[in-house]
Amino acid sequence: MSEKTRRVTLRKPIVQDVPHMARIINSYASQGQMLPRSHHKLYQDIRDFVIATVDDEIIGCGALHVVWADIAEVRSLAVMPDWQGKGVGRLIVEALVQEARSLGLPSVFALTYRQGFFERMGFHVVPRETLPHKIWGECLDCPNFPNCNEIALTMDITLQEEPTDEG
Repeated sequence: MSEKTRRVTLRKPIVQDVPHMARIINSYASQGQMLPRSHHKLYQDIRDFVIATVDDEIIGCGALHVVWADIAEVRSLAVMPDWQGKGVGRLIVEALVQEARSLGLPSVFALTYRQGFFERMGFHVVPRETLPHKIWGECLDCPNFPNCNEIALTMDITLQEEPTDEG
């Protein structure tokens, strides 16, 4: 079956998906591109995640972590190298933003080294200091703390148009 005929689907993960999610995330973490996630942490946060699959193979994942009443973080966004540049990350982020919208959240943010990707998705760079202090809890476990060089981006989802079924 050609790659073009293989269909990417999104779904919520089940516990049996955690080892695959960890493998994808931690392959990037080992290169210093994102924070590692233990199986324990992924099991705890499994309900935050959405996964992308093709023919029942997990090819990507991402999470929406609610921080407070007015903001959530798009985190642990990872797509298998063979599937990068093919819209999988975009599908995951769009689903997470839609979930944030359905929860009544007005904004989402991401801390990333992939500024261009998030800007194409409608996020805007902001000074990290403008984000609430609550978001920095996990930073204490990061090997780059306190010299973080990730870029902070936010999206005001109240300004974004909701997708329609019309087209």
